[in-house]
Amino acid sequence: MVRLYVVLIVAAVVFSIYAIADCAFFDRSRVRGLSRGWWIVVIVFVPIIGGLLWFIIGRGRAGRIPGGRSRTVAPDDDAEFLRRLGTEAEQAERIRRMEQELAELDRDAATGDVSPPDGTPGTAGTPGTERQRPDTPETPGEPGPSGRPNG
Repeated sequence: MVRLYVVLIVAAVVFSIYAIADCAFFDRSRVRGLSRGWWIVVIVFVPIIGGLLWFIIGRGRAGRIPGGRSRTVAPDDDAEFLRRLGTEAEQAERIRRMEQELAELDRDAATGDVSPPDGTPGTAGTPGTERQRPDTPETPGEPGPSGRPNG
């Protein structure tokens, strides 16, 4: 019989410690009835009953609205969900554009055509060599876009 009392006392102490810790770390906005400090006082001075009262009365549930019913929101009515979708779509588009730019840079690097992203002619594979402008002829003396001979 003494063993049963020891087991019950240990269980009561463990339950009370768990109730105190749960009350101390529980979200302040969801505590019902008394303030958090008073709940801890009740749990300490009325060990088993105080812990039971904390779990039954003091510990509020998340997502409760007045009237006791929980509110379910459809995804197309949830503004936060719709805002997040728009942000994810914009981010996916930006990633796609950046991947295209990187692919173009890789392709240009493989052919030896290294030009700045603004479209102005840059240097080819070796330093000091300029790329010919696409609107001017390759050889001097041929007419350019203005009709005058180049060179």
